[in-house]
Amino acid sequence: MLGLKLPTDPRWVNIVEKNIEEILTDHAFCEQKATSTAISFIVSFPEYTDLVQEMTALVKEEISHFKMVHDKIIERGWTLGRDRRDDYVIELTKFFPKGGSRTTQLVHRLLYAALIEARSCERFRLLSEELEDQELAKFYRNLMVSEANHYTMFLGFARKYGVKKEVDAKWQQLLEYEAEIMSKLGTSEAIHG
Repeated sequence: MLGLKLPTDPRWVNIVEKNIEEILTDHAFCEQKATSTAISFIVSFPEYTDLVQEMTALVKEEISHFKMVHDKIIERGWTLGRDRRDDYVIELTKFFPKGGSRTTQLVHRLLYAALIEARSCERFRLLSEELEDQELAKFYRNLMVSEANHYTMFLGFARKYGVKKEVDAKWQQLLEYEAEIMSKLGTSEAIHG
């Protein structure tokens, strides 16, 4: 369903299990960045009323996910660590050239957002199936559904605002590029790393 070209190696969960505190901190900041991304769409593209409406709802959902993850951190007696660099997103956002029309910029940003959500969904599925910590496994199973909905929403908007055939071609190219990025990652306790 997600169309990802390179699935995550299930051994990544072994890395995560050695430092749950790190994955929860990274996950919390991913939710915070997702909130910021939704706000950014509102600020950058206010004339797209249906997008603004969906992004407003997404802001509420993503910040609630941040709180849920933060609560898990507190429940375990930890404090939220510092944000760290997300090499996955940094590399991913190098794919499309800068500039172009507002519509082109919007479509590119929507495709990036769709792919980030798709990879998060795939990672959450893996955590839900492979984590020995059953409480966290259930937690990630519930979040996985939201991420899948976000992925399809962003991709749907890209297809709506762009020329569908061109958007689909760009999406396939972006998926191939993302597979190259993922072939070099998967060695850290990070949602995308």
